[in-house]
Amino acid sequence: MAFYRSHVLVCVDPECLAKGAHDVVDAMQDELVAQGLLDEIQVLETSRIGGCSDGPEMMVYPEGVHYVGMTADDIPYLVEEHFLKGRIVEKFREVTKVVVDEELGPLRPKEVRVVLRNCGEIDPMNIEDYLAVDGYQALGKVIGGMTPEQVIDEVTKSGLRGRGGAGFPAGRKWGLTRQVEDSPKYMVCNADEGDPGAFMNRRVLEGDPHSVIEGMIIGAYATGASFGYIYCRAEYPLAVETLNLALTQAREFGFLGKNILGTDFNFDLEVRVGAGAFVCGEETALMASIMGMRGEPRPRPPFPSVQGVWGKPTNNNNVETYANVPQIILNGADWYASMGTERSKGTKTFAVGGNVAKPGLIEVPMGITLREIIFDVAGGIKDGRQFKAVQTGGPMGGCLTEKHLDLPLDYEALSQAGSMMGSGGLVVMDENSCMVDIARFFMDFTQAESCGKCVPCRIGTRRILELLQKMCDGKGQPGDIEKLEELCHEVAKNSLCGLGQGAPNPVLSTLAHFRHEYEAHVYEKRCPAKVCRPLIRYEIEESCTGCMVCARNCPVEAISGERRQQHVIDQNICIRCGICMQVCNFNSVAVES
Repeated sequence: MAFYRSHVLVCVDPECLAKGAHDVVDAMQDELVAQGLLDEIQVLETSRIGGCSDGPEMMVYPEGVHYVGMTADDIPYLVEEHFLKGRIVEKFREVTKVVVDEELGPLRPKEVRVVLRNCGEIDPMNIEDYLAVDGYQALGKVIGGMTPEQVIDEVTKSGLRGRGGAGFPAGRKWGLTRQVEDSPKYMVCNADEGDPGAFMNRRVLEGDPHSVIEGMIIGAYATGASFGYIYCRAEYPLAVETLNLALTQAREFGFLGKNILGTDFNFDLEVRVGAGAFVCGEETALMASIMGMRGEPRPRPPFPSVQGVWGKPTNNNNVETYANVPQIILNGADWYASMGTERSKGTKTFAVGGNVAKPGLIEVPMGITLREIIFDVAGGIKDGRQFKAVQTGGPMGGCLTEKHLDLPLDYEALSQAGSMMGSGGLVVMDENSCMVDIARFFMDFTQAESCGKCVPCRIGTRRILELLQKMCDGKGQPGDIEKLEELCHEVAKNSLCGLGQGAPNPVLSTLAHFRHEYEAHVYEKRCPAKVCRPLIRYEIEESCTGCMVCARNCPVEAISGERRQQHVIDQNICIRCGICMQVCNFNSVAVES
């Protein structure tokens, strides 16, 4: 066998070819012949080396030097410098870019990554990267040696529950779709992630799209589906682009289309882009949107497993649910079920935000406590402040307090505490948060996102929002709290879909745990957290040095006073913007309520 002192790998992916990769290869061969190096240097064509954006790309071993951006004319100089003189040509060397991942970052204490295992680790645009980490091995195992019933049994045994919020057992849902004697059947992936601050699904689609696709193909094999849709919101353009590229590559490798892996199993997928309506996260509204109709929910039954897309049996799970499936098949149901609690197995991704020191995306085993998430994984409350509440379950979840911090994280425990798992949004609030204002914020969101189809949601959420705004404005009247509570119960009981049924949760949970703050707003015209503008006032204290900075920055000229003398704020002019407090270098401005 010939021995070469150097091996030169030249990328011949389409993007590098378009930039002259073959010209570089030819020039390299010619120059090696000219220099008498052909027996010492081997030139090979290979698939993608880097991102191809700076191509043509070349990797030289054993040094491991990565060259980019050279042309055929540069090759004689490169051969002379690198292979004759032994000097690395710095002007062609790839510049290593330090990329800080502010969303995900390194593995944190107590994190276990199953769904996020590949995000940031592989190139999502290259199927070969996914194959290198056992990608599509689970599909091969399923098609090569398992019946559809065995697949459903394995997923059922794993205890995997739908990660979209409701927590319905995934294996059971697959079994229901399979049992229906009708065709064709469809698989749907709900990628319409709409909770404020939540981005778990987007990150999986952008960083590891093939895990979702593989999970859907396995689900299609189990349920008997022949076509599927990934419903992704238009606000995720990179996810849509990544998905479409991944689907093309999966077809080229025989994982999608007709006769998958040489069998008679046919299945294909399509990305449907939604317009970003929050209500389309509800499965019947989502399917209506897929079919080109207005995204509105409909009463159930019939359930989608019986009558879904195009009136045919349809299985609907979200991104995270499908991304779990390949690992369950590969590692076994017992492995997955070994994580979590008795009724909530596996791991869960969360987008942690709010007043924590280390916000971002995390994945933790079920059963971990809220205290561990907030203080061990997310670094605790920032700026040394005190914990006040945590909102789980997104805008339709509830606010939990310090007494719930040691609650094990599972579907039932959160529900019993007055909240919900949701898709994974988790907002932490410190002592400076006004719970009436928080309830108003979430109601403002859900009211704006109501599709308007049913009266309780369309009108009821509007009336709830008006009452909350009235309290925050200092105009609440005796009886408003009771009226608010009654209205919330009626809206939750009579609304058509989960949006209206869950919209009152933030109000009801804050009423349950922070009723004294509502009473302070209504009866004392006071905001204990000093957040609601109409209920606060700014005062300049005796420590004022008369530097006049606050007066110069006041947008409405409400501050007066002589230089080196204490200044005064005219409360009739002040708009409570807080700029005076922000610019004061002597902490002489206080907020009162």
